[in-house]
Amino acid sequence: MQITIELPDSIANQLQSGNISRRVLELIAADYYRQGRIGAAEVRRMLNFSSRWETYDFLKREKAYLPYIQDELNQDIQNIRRVLALY
Repeated sequence: MQITIELPDSIANQLQSGNISRRVLELIAADYYRQGRIGAAEVRRMLNFSSRWETYDFLKREKAYLPYIQDELNQDIQNIRRVLALY
C-alpha cells in the first residue's frame, strides 16, 4: 500500500534529509503498540526486524510501553504472594 501526505514545501524540505517513509512507519507502529492495537510480533513484521530483541529495543527507544495501572500491579503482587506461599 502506498500512502501520500500533503505537506507545506518548507516542512517537506526539512524532512528530506532522512528516510521519512521509514520514520513514519516506525511512529505508526509505536503508536499502535502503545494503544494496544497491535502486539510486539506485529511491530516486528511491520518494521522487518530480525529478532524480538531488536523489536523490544525499538519499543524502548520510542518509549512505547503498554499501559500498566495500579490495579494491575496490585493484582500481580497478590498473585506473586499466593504463588510464594505455596513453597
